[in-house]
Amino acid sequence: MKKWALSALKPLLTVVLGLIVSGLIGQLTGYPASAVMSALWLGSVGTVTNFASTLVIFIPLSLTALGIAIAFRAGLFNIGAEGQYWMGAIAATWVGAMGGAWPPGVHLLAVILAAIVAGGLYAMIPGLLKAYRGAHEVITTMMLSYAAVEFGHYLIEKGPLMLPGAIPESPAIAQSATLPILVPTTELSAGIFLALGAILIAAWLMTRTRLGFEITLLGKNPKATRLAGVSAPKLTVISMVIAGAFAGLAGGVQISGVSHQLMDSFANQYGFTAIVVALLARNNPWGIIPSAFLFAALQSGAGYMQMNANIPAQMAYVIQGAIVFMVAADRMFDWAWIRFRKGRWGQMPPSETPAIAHEEVSL
Repeated sequence: MKKWALSALKPLLTVVLGLIVSGLIGQLTGYPASAVMSALWLGSVGTVTNFASTLVIFIPLSLTALGIAIAFRAGLFNIGAEGQYWMGAIAATWVGAMGGAWPPGVHLLAVILAAIVAGGLYAMIPGLLKAYRGAHEVITTMMLSYAAVEFGHYLIEKGPLMLPGAIPESPAIAQSATLPILVPTTELSAGIFLALGAILIAAWLMTRTRLGFEITLLGKNPKATRLAGVSAPKLTVISMVIAGAFAGLAGGVQISGVSHQLMDSFANQYGFTAIVVALLARNNPWGIIPSAFLFAALQSGAGYMQMNANIPAQMAYVIQGAIVFMVAADRMFDWAWIRFRKGRWGQMPPSETPAIAHEEVSL
């Protein structure tokens, strides 16, 4: 089987197995699998409004997952995208709430750029610590993620973004800083075009540029990167900045397109869900589209299941958990398949060995 076809088949098999396992759990707990899947379908894509709600969730999930995927491609475990997302949202709120007369489109552009820069600069911190002090990025990104969230809470509870009132929230951004709504009575904004454009840019960056090749090489073989004359520390920082920029863009789009102000319940844990989205997509920018849409559909369909089909919303999270488990077990399937082939045919032909070795490293 062609390598590209195998790469596409494995995530699909992961999802199918996850659905089968969750369907069995539903049957055992008194909720027929057919009823669960039907309610999930109707709640996520069954109507224009529900489909739009799914796309609203898709936007921040896909953008944040893009940043995580690029970091993973560089061999960096950026699990602090939640914090970079928050920093992008904070910067977008700050710039968006500025008064004064802005030329048409300039205020919105300033909000988006502020979010990108804030996310990128915040991700630069763990990148520098990793590159020049050897600090593990799992620890630093996680700690900085909590710091960003608490910083955001401080700004709207006691800081300069506080709006007087019982509910901690910031002032609303100006109308000139908002994205236009595409579907009336929904929150689906033109941010969907920014998300798809970002995916296109990320795919071009990783497959058509020297920088993308170097990032991938760094993730697969840091020694080869150094032998090729590329500065691994510099590339580490650049990779983290790019990753943070995409996550920051997600926060900016969420502020300008959906919430229009910073609130305690703003994040909805998109940064952590995006980790699984990137893994299911196998860190492929194009794979982010179906992967993010799947998890967005699970999240948007959960409420419909509970309100309209008398099925607990937790069933959607059971499905999500089963898929997450299969994503984790996916590496075990790769290992078992390689061992199976070695056991069946003995020593593999030289023509097959490099491809399988590469697959073990990159998948």
